[in-house]
Amino acid sequence: MRHIAKVHVRWDDQDAFGHVNNAKYLTYVQEARVEMLWRSRTNAGLEPMLSDMVVARAEVDYLLPIYEGAIDIDCEIWVGKVGGASFEMNYELKSAAGLHARVKTVQVGVDMVTKKSRRLNEVEREYLLQHQELPETDGI
Repeated sequence: MRHIAKVHVRWDDQDAFGHVNNAKYLTYVQEARVEMLWRSRTNAGLEPMLSDMVVARAEVDYLLPIYEGAIDIDCEIWVGKVGGASFEMNYELKSAAGLHARVKTVQVGVDMVTKKSRRLNEVEREYLLQHQELPETDGI
């Protein structure tokens, strides 16, 4: 199940070329991830999820520049692979103009006392699996 978050494109996100700077895309997916794991849950009276994790990897495919500021765009989020201590999140940034970017991040749970990676607990795994969408395989 995909989560859809609105992210705001600010006027100052644009660079000298008149489009949104590449680094801002990671800010947009960070804001969407916070919306999915924390804000939407607290708004529903639930505990935030995975507040003790860090991003270990990020990949961005830039597809269509964003030329407009002061607008909201959609960020669809879903979970990919879930490992013992890490999990993938996938994102698509979209507006009426089309699909702007595909992003993948890998997060790792962190023990806040030791500051080292930790295993995902069963509640976290269950939540992540509810949002999991794996790519189709062609049977080869």
